[in-house]
Amino acid sequence: MRRRFKKAGGDDAGVNMTPMLDIVFILLIFFIVTATFVRERGIDLVPPPPSDETPPNPPPLILVQILENGNIFVNQQATDIARVGARIERFRSENPDSPVLIEPDPDAEHGIVVTVWDQANQVGARGVNIQVREQGEQGG
Repeated sequence: MRRRFKKAGGDDAGVNMTPMLDIVFILLIFFIVTATFVRERGIDLVPPPPSDETPPNPPPLILVQILENGNIFVNQQATDIARVGARIERFRSENPDSPVLIEPDPDAEHGIVVTVWDQANQVGARGVNIQVREQGEQGG
C-alpha cells in the first residue's frame, strides 16, 4: 500500500483559534465588570493630642464581697443578707451614680449571690456587675 503525502503547498489541518480567543475575551470582560473593588477602611493609629482638661473623677465603687462561709461585706463593712439592699441604698444616697460590683468567692453559695444581685437591682442601682475572685485572693 502506498501512502501519499501532501505537498508543501497543500491544505493545512490547523486548529482555528478565533472562537477560543473570543470566549477568553468575553470571560475577561465578564470578570472585570462583575469584580467589586472594595476600599477597606483602616484604624487611625495616631492618638489624639493630650488635652489640658483633667478627667472627671468616676464615682466610688460599691463593693459587695461574698465569702465562702456566707459572710457578706459591703464596702468592707460586715452586713446581713437581709440588709444588703439597705446598705447599698445608703451608699448610693451619697453617690447616686456609683456602680455596684459583687465579688463572690468561687465557693460561695449561688443562692446568696442571686439574692444580693436582686437586692441591688431592687434599690435601683445601675451598673450591677459580678466578678468572681480567683482561688488565691484574700477577701473580707
